[in-house]
Amino acid sequence: MAKPNKNMFEMGSDLGEGWQADNKKKDKAGISKETKTPEKHRLHFSKEKRRGKTVTIVQPFSIEEKELKKLLKTLKSTLGTGGTVREDALEFQGECREKLKQTLEKIGYAFKH
Repeated sequence: MAKPNKNMFEMGSDLGEGWQADNKKKDKAGISKETKTPEKHRLHFSKEKRRGKTVTIVQPFSIEEKELKKLLKTLKSTLGTGGTVREDALEFQGECREKLKQTLEKIGYAFKH
């Protein structure tokens, strides 16, 4: 069954002046855009199963997206695995927590205990 693209309350209606549907715009309230040095980060790991495969997630990073992508590229080549950037997190294919932690600590990142 296909998902409808519109909010069920919007179907065929005109919201008029100054009104908008709340599902169209996602604010990132509470997410700080302040950039931090590696030493000031307190990262943590999580693990998910997606389509039967493990994904290792490390977050939250408080650096510019360009720098985050640069860090991802370095880590992917070091770990020998694929990965992606999602908002303030890096996701890696497979279980690579220990090697990832060691590599990030060498760069200067800190972790929650």
